[in-house]
Amino acid sequence: MRPGGHRALHWLGAAVLIATLATATATATATARAVAGARPVPVATPAAAKPAPSVMGQRLLTQTGFRLSGPLIQGGAVIGTAPAGTTLLSFNGAPLPMAPDGRFLIAFDRDAPPTAMLSATLEDGRHVDQPLAVAARAWNIERLDSLPRFAQPSEEFNRLRPAELDQINAARRISVISSGWQQPFLWPVVGRLSGMFGSQRIYKNGEAGSYHSGSDIAQPAGTPVMAPADGVVILAADHPFTLEGNLLMIDHGMGLNSAFLHLSRIDVRVGETVRRGQRIGAVGMTGRATGPHLHWSLKWRDSRIDPLLLAGPMPVVQ
Repeated sequence: MRPGGHRALHWLGAAVLIATLATATATATATARAVAGARPVPVATPAAAKPAPSVMGQRLLTQTGFRLSGPLIQGGAVIGTAPAGTTLLSFNGAPLPMAPDGRFLIAFDRDAPPTAMLSATLEDGRHVDQPLAVAARAWNIERLDSLPRFAQPSEEFNRLRPAELDQINAARRISVISSGWQQPFLWPVVGRLSGMFGSQRIYKNGEAGSYHSGSDIAQPAGTPVMAPADGVVILAADHPFTLEGNLLMIDHGMGLNSAFLHLSRIDVRVGETVRRGQRIGAVGMTGRATGPHLHWSLKWRDSRIDPLLLAGPMPVVQ
């Protein structure tokens, strides 16, 4: 897919997004009323005919002067602008960086609580708090009855896994300067969604695993994978990891990063700056995978984000 082709694509998958967000739509009002003594920002109800634009393009101006764009929902990401004259910004008590134009990024984990708080200190000394109501979602249960929870003997897994996690965590501690977080995100591969963010996986013998942290896109091995937005490569595995296989990670700035799992090939190096739509690797089935596909996950700080809410419904090229 060409870098500029995102807007030329026809939208597909409205029914998928409706099903995924149905609970959030129904509970948004109740969630807002449950915040005692606060004036939370309301969550817009997606339109039935075109849910993606109404959810992804949601724009709010709060009474405290914050401007917010994006879904206030579990797994969602929001780009905001701080009130004029803001000198310090925080989110749920943690410092929050701002771009020179006052823009910032926040996100809500898959299991985020129903309320969050934005706080700003203004140059005149005033302190402004903006409570947010975060809509809940219902998650699908996904069964993989033929796959054991661990593909390797536990002894081998336990021996290898700590070093792999050290590399992943060290990569996420890297701070880069990139404006990719402000761009419209592309799907790195266009194809059938074979695994949805947030679903709980039940493995062989009914053993429950962790929830699915990203979106799976089924495509043949060797299919090119593109950068969804500008960024800097923070990890390019030099050997397949036990679970992720050939793993590539890109930081898009402001604490937002992408991970691409099970690749057959990695075409970029650590420290390399990549551009939206640039080829970065190829689909594979390395690591723990039942077939060739790309697993794409997004994380902001410690919050995992639903790619469907950032990139929109899966497009199809005519």
